[in-house]
Order: sequence, then C-alpha cells, then structure tokens
Amino acid sequence: MKRREFIVGMGGTAAAWPLATHAQPAMPMIGFLSGGSPDGSAHFVTAFRRGLSETGYVEGRNVRIEYRWADGQYDRLPEMAADLVRRQATVIATPGSTPAALAAKAATTTIPIIFAIGTDPVAAGLVHTLNRPGSNVTGVNSLNVDVGPKRLELLHEVVPTATIVALLVNPTSPVSAEVLLRDAQVTARALRLQVHVLNAKTEGEMEAAFAALLRLQASALVIGPDQFFNTRVEQLAALAVHHAVPAVYEGREFTAAGGLMSYGHSILDSYQLAGVYTGRILNGEKPADLPVQQSTKVELYINLKSAKALGITFPLSLLGRADEVIE
Repeated sequence: MKRREFIVGMGGTAAAWPLATHAQPAMPMIGFLSGGSPDGSAHFVTAFRRGLSETGYVEGRNVRIEYRWADGQYDRLPEMAADLVRRQATVIATPGSTPAALAAKAATTTIPIIFAIGTDPVAAGLVHTLNRPGSNVTGVNSLNVDVGPKRLELLHEVVPTATIVALLVNPTSPVSAEVLLRDAQVTARALRLQVHVLNAKTEGEMEAAFAALLRLQASALVIGPDQFFNTRVEQLAALAVHHAVPAVYEGREFTAAGGLMSYGHSILDSYQLAGVYTGRILNGEKPADLPVQQSTKVELYINLKSAKALGITFPLSLLGRADEVIE
C-alpha cells in the first residue's frame, strides 16, 4: 500500500470512530394526548412530570414528550391519536380525559396507553378487568364520576331549601355524561329534588348555562367532572360568583378559585400516578401486567368567603369533615 493511500484510509477510519463511539440510542417519546388546553393544564402537566421523575425520567434529558391539545374539541382527538401512532410514540398518555383514552385505544393495539380518568374504565371499554387489564391499556381510576351523587347530597345539606338544582355536563363526553345524569336522577328522587340538565362544550355555552339558571329557577348547581371544565375552573368559579349560585365541583382548584365547595379525588394525584405508570412502561413493564390503580382518598374543600357572600352557613358537622376550609 502506498503511504498516501494509507494516510487517507486512516483518516477516513478515524473520522468514523467518534460517531460509533458517541452514538446514543434514540430518546423514547411520550405522546401526551389531552382533551384540554395547555394554558389551563400547566399544573396538571407538572404533576405528570413529577410522577415521571419518580421512575427516573426527566423531559428533555432522557425522554421526549409530544403534546397534543384538543382544547375541548373532542372530535379532534382521533386524528391526534393517529398522528402520535404515525410518529411511533413509545407510549401514549391520556391523563384526565376518557375521550382521549378511547381515541388512543381505537388508534393502536400495540403502543402502550396510560389513562387517568374518573369514569369506570371497564364500563367504558378500556380494560377487561381492573386487576388484569389484558391489553395495551392501563392506568389510574379515581371514580370522580361515581361520587357524583355524593356531591348532590352535600349541596342539599348546605342548601336544604333548594328544590330545583341543575347539573352541568359536557355532551361530547357521553360516557361520563350518561352516568352522571343517571345517578343524579336517582339521588334527586331520594332527596325530592328536581334536576335540570345543562350542556356545555364551549366557553360560550358555559356562560349560557349559568345564565339559564335563573330562568329554570335552579337554586344550586352540580358541575360534572370533565377535562374541558378542569382546564377552565377559574371561569367556572367566576361564573358561579357572578350569578350568586352555590356550586360544587370535583377538584380543590375550583374552591381555591372562589367556588363554594369541591368534593372528589385529587386530580393532581391522578396525573402524578399516570406519570409513574408511564415511566414504568418506559422501564420495560407491560400494561397488561399493571393493574388499574384506584385512587381511594376523597377530599372535601369549602370556601367560607364564598359561603358568606351567598348567605350560606355550613353545618359544623360538615366543616369538621372538610380537608381544608378556605377563609
């Protein structure tokens, strides 16, 4: 071999060595599919990332997250889910949204899917059983929809003179809306209450629903759990204050924003647990082997400032049961 050829050959080989030596495996990608909006979900996403970090994953360091926000337009979720499948997401997380979980399940039978929802995942068709999901889907169940009757009972306890109440639901999430309506009607009959159902899937419809309360002579309002509502709790609370209506919702965020009362499982905890399960999937566990986690702690929050503005006095027994009283 000529000396010049040898030098050129060595140069080409040497140039290739750093590439081989420093080549890194592709960073796993989480597809984060949400029916809500980024502006109203920042603290929820923080909780999800906190759960991820418990399993050793930090966004931008050793995992990438692709976010897809439907902003309340749930009919966009199927295409968003399909896009995440085309981009070969390692796992798809759908915390807070039953419609998003169903869209992801319809889009893939192979990519793991992690949900965090308030509806029964078996009844919704997401898993076969809670203990043995049996497919590529598992997650966290808070049963925030199932405790809907208790919200109505609490509201009746606080406003015992009310004979007509309203139930606000999102009609584009029929799995949740149907259960909420069915259970509310059963509880209302037992309490001798009349229930009017109000539908809202946009901010404008939310405002119209509150404006309809006076016409319907409804003295109190139960707001059904929904991701669209979760990302707009401040607006919901402001509307309740503006229309001077006693209202109850699922999460502390509503009461902290000025709503009268909230009762349910912690939404932040559900997101954090979903982050933990997503990290466990990235670490090699299979969704079929991970039983659906159930959030068992139910929290009651009361806003006394709002109660005073509404002329409401909470029973001492109820105040004693509250996890937090905001004054």
